[in-house]
Amino acid sequence: MKIAIGSKNPAKIEAVQDVFARDEIISADASSKVSDQPFSDTETRQGAVNRAAGSLQAVSADIGIGLEGGVMYVDDKLYLCNWGALVTSDNVIFTGSGARVLLPKEIDNELKKGVELGDVMDDYAKRKDVRKKEGAIGIFTNDQISRKEMFVHVIKLLHGQLVYWQQP
Repeated sequence: MKIAIGSKNPAKIEAVQDVFARDEIISADASSKVSDQPFSDTETRQGAVNRAAGSLQAVSADIGIGLEGGVMYVDDKLYLCNWGALVTSDNVIFTGSGARVLLPKEIDNELKKGVELGDVMDDYAKRKDVRKKEGAIGIFTNDQISRKEMFVHVIKLLHGQLVYWQQP
């Protein structure tokens, strides 16, 4: 199978490669068409769907995959969230979401100023390119779960749905 992923981010590409190890993976620039920093489940999910559909427009493939990280509030507390979408060439859409962790109030304050989480995390963790490596999930789980592992879980949710619904 030929799979397009709507991202050039190494953590996202590696997650797709882990689950679809036997398939051809092609990364493509695909816009999320949402805010640089999505602030809800709805917006983050839509970004993933847009990236999946956009990857299929950019590359000839059997399926397109989009992965999007965002944040969302539960009551007045800010949580990390993430969504994935898989779009087939005949426009069937599967979505799934993964891990959530509470973010510190100082992260919330910076995001409200319009700074993207990846940039906030570099400053907060005093590291470079956190979004391409461990991600906020890695920082706040003390490296128990990396960004790649978080997205592997989401990709497995998408793959499982695809296989289930393709059964005769």
